[in-house]
Amino acid sequence: MSDINSRGYSNPDVLVSTDWVADNLNNPDVRIIESNEDPLLYPSGHIRGAVEVDWTTDLNDQVMRDYLDKAGFEALASRIGITPETTVVFYGDKNNWWATYAFWVFQLFGHTNAKIMDGGRLKWLGEKREFTRDKPSYDATTYHAPDRDDSVVRAFRDEVMQHQQAGGQLVDVRSPAEFSGEKLHMEGYPQEGTLRGGHIPGAKSVPWSRAANEDGTFKDADGLKAIYIEEQGLNPDEPTISYCRIGERSSHTWFVLNFLLGFKNVKNYDGSWTEWGNSVGVPIEK
Repeated sequence: MSDINSRGYSNPDVLVSTDWVADNLNNPDVRIIESNEDPLLYPSGHIRGAVEVDWTTDLNDQVMRDYLDKAGFEALASRIGITPETTVVFYGDKNNWWATYAFWVFQLFGHTNAKIMDGGRLKWLGEKREFTRDKPSYDATTYHAPDRDDSVVRAFRDEVMQHQQAGGQLVDVRSPAEFSGEKLHMEGYPQEGTLRGGHIPGAKSVPWSRAANEDGTFKDADGLKAIYIEEQGLNPDEPTISYCRIGERSSHTWFVLNFLLGFKNVKNYDGSWTEWGNSVGVPIEK
C-alpha cells in the first residue's frame, strides 16, 4: 500500500495492491470479486476465494436496458455472502474495465466500502501469483440495500444533452477511430451497434487506456493531471460526464477522475454511444 499512498491520489484508500490482496485472502471482512469481459477467464483460474460477478447476467436487467433493481442487488449480495460492512475488492481483465464497472454499479446501491485491486488480472499473473479453479462457497447473508440511486454517479441522455448544450465538460474515452466516426467499435470487434459514428459535440477525446501503465496499474496523480488537466484543460471543480460505447470503459475514466484526481462532480453516461449514436434528434460531430 505504501507505493499507492505515495502517488498523490486524492483518495488512495480506494486502491489496494496485489500484496494487500494476498495478505487478506483469509480475511472474513473482505470479499474479492472478479469481473471480466471474457466469461471464460474466471473458470479457467482466479484468485483463491474470489467470487465472480458477471456484468451481463449479474449486473444488468435481463429484459430492460437497465441495471438490476434493489431486490436483484440484495439477491446478488446475499449469494456472494456479503453485508453492507463487507469490504469488496474488485479486479478483472482489460486493465480493470469491468472491475471499475462493477464497482460503479455497487455505488448505485450505496455499497461504498469498495476498492479496486491495482493492475487487475494482468498484474497478478505477471507476478506469477497463485490462481485456482476451485469455486468458493460462502454462507448466504441477508442484505438490506437502499433503493438504487442514479442521481449521483449516473447520467442519462437528457441530462447529457443539457450538459452538452451548456458547454459542460464531456470526456469521450473511446479510441481515436471511434471518436472520429471511422469505426463504430474498438479495433478487433464487430463494427456494429450504432447507425452513426462520431462523438458528442464538444467532447474531449481521451482514450481510457492513457490512464494506465503497461502492467495495468493506474498512472500516478502527476501523470494523470498532465493528461486531463494540463493537456485537456478539464477543471476538477466543474461537472464532468464520461462516456464510451456502453459505459464500461468510461467507468474506468469515471473512477480516475472521481477518486484518483478528486474531481468534484463526475458522472458516467452508461447509455454512451450505443444510445447516442442511435437516438433521433441528437447532434453529433465527426
